[in-house]
Amino acid sequence: MSNSRKYKVGLVQMSMGPDPETNLEAALGHIREAARRGANIVCLPELFRAQYFCQREDLRLFDLAEPIPGPSTTRLGQVAREARVSIVASLFERRAPGLYHNTAVTLNPDGAIASVYRKMHIPDDPLYYEKYYFTPGDLGFQAIDTPVGRVGTLVCWDQWYPEGARLTALQGAEVLFYPTAIGWHPAEKEEFGVAQYDAWQTIQRAHAIANGVYVAGVNRVGHEQGDVLGNRIEGPGLEFWGGSFLADPFGRIIAKASHDKEEIIVGEIDMTLLEDTRRNWPFLRDRRIDAYAPITKRFLDPVRAWAPDGEPK
Repeated sequence: MSNSRKYKVGLVQMSMGPDPETNLEAALGHIREAARRGANIVCLPELFRAQYFCQREDLRLFDLAEPIPGPSTTRLGQVAREARVSIVASLFERRAPGLYHNTAVTLNPDGAIASVYRKMHIPDDPLYYEKYYFTPGDLGFQAIDTPVGRVGTLVCWDQWYPEGARLTALQGAEVLFYPTAIGWHPAEKEEFGVAQYDAWQTIQRAHAIANGVYVAGVNRVGHEQGDVLGNRIEGPGLEFWGGSFLADPFGRIIAKASHDKEEIIVGEIDMTLLEDTRRNWPFLRDRRIDAYAPITKRFLDPVRAWAPDGEPK
């Protein structure tokens, strides 16, 4: 029997200013608007409470972190109850003194926390100094039930890793949400900008195809210099490229935002389409799970011939 269930997801592409409280209020307003437009689940961008502060290493910025449950989850829970929506929200988590995570929380329409996911893959690149702030996640990959469907949440740099998408999909996730903060270095945009965005979208569309799921990439937008209450970096900063999108299990883009403005996009999750796609592309059926053990190795070194004394020839 085919599953005819349908529901809608809202993706909030927003820009952030220097005041975290103002950003939170704006996000709450965007959630209400997405709910008015029919969304059953609303996802915010990565670390939406502040401009992207990981552009430098600054001890003072750890003060942005908060416990979970905490002030932000309380406010988000109130709006979840008011608007009767599930919410995916990315927060800077203070787990213990000196122990911090980049964490995505999923709240149910009753305001309760349904799941906590800690970002597993932590980047360290120019203007993306996340290893300074975030401990790698230790809760594993997760899929959780909401009132309308089963979803999984990963975070930004996780989106480049097919293993995370696969393990989340194997737990029954119908949608993979990727709250994101990714953009162009201004000096690189002209030469590499189109290719960088295309690679970002393509890898996530590939997750949709390979796993037969919907994938939502939810980015911030606008030019930022990591300004937090007037504490900003010198230099050109980052131009976050927006371009948030929802891809279906066939890899088709069914909703997409611009590169230069705030938008809320709403897309439909159709379980009939998901099932039909998997029937025609039965990748999960044909997986050779007996042959994949080496995937847990860091790298598969070339096979060599060895002498009887154990020395390579």
